[in-house]
Amino acid sequence: MFKNIMLAVDGSNYTDSVLSLGITLARAFHSHLQVLTVADIRVFEWATAIGSDGFVPITPTSLYQKESIRLLEEKCIKVLEKCNQILEKEKLDFEVEKMVSSPVNAIIERSQISDLVIMGKCGEFSRWERTQLGATVETVSRLIRKPVIITDKKHSPIQKILFGYDGSANANQAMLFVGHLGEKLNAAITVLTITDDQELGEHYLKEAEKYLKSYKVKIEFVLLPGTPDKEIIKYAENNNINLVAIGAYGHSRIREALLGSNTDYVLRYSPCHVLLAK
Repeated sequence: MFKNIMLAVDGSNYTDSVLSLGITLARAFHSHLQVLTVADIRVFEWATAIGSDGFVPITPTSLYQKESIRLLEEKCIKVLEKCNQILEKEKLDFEVEKMVSSPVNAIIERSQISDLVIMGKCGEFSRWERTQLGATVETVSRLIRKPVIITDKKHSPIQKILFGYDGSANANQAMLFVGHLGEKLNAAITVLTITDDQELGEHYLKEAEKYLKSYKVKIEFVLLPGTPDKEIIKYAENNNINLVAIGAYGHSRIREALLGSNTDYVLRYSPCHVLLAK
């Protein structure tokens, strides 16, 4: 299922969580881990942009640019060295890579040869991140075609999985991953459908039950009324959930622009890791 897992790391407070989850899944699925860190090329280009387009043109010296590049690349090397030390001790199959690029572009590019991408909810500027969701994560989660797990800052063993099912194509894809994760990790699964239409909700739950019954896992089915994003978060908080799984961005882009996205809300406020599937 997940034979090639990419771990996107940046040395932030979320890196430990990304590595811990990657190690857990690599052991469960006998996976190859690809650890990627990116020296953000946008920082290099800042000097040119601010010099020509800035309201108050300020052109940093070439010495400043060279020193900025050196420091960023040095940080990347140290991050990968530490990751290498941790993964060698775990005796896993892995490789590490440094790229000089836009983080979004690099992650999307390397995801083409991965079955799963794992990255932290916020990046290295998380201490100033009021929205609780990094810009890179938000963009990657929309553009990526592979499943992605967005980690919380603290990793805990995945013993309880909450699967939000609404009958959509993306949620149906998530159901495949949930079944395999539950079975490999020996984790209990709760299938949660949220709708004010009880007949429709029962139909979705029966659909999920027919599919998941072939997996050797403990499964519970729950139907609740209300708003999907808020009820998913409330249920996760009240039931010690370790992983929330949902289909990503199931509504139209126009509706998302006007009303906001259920996916964005779950990513921002989830108390645990979140699996997005498309």
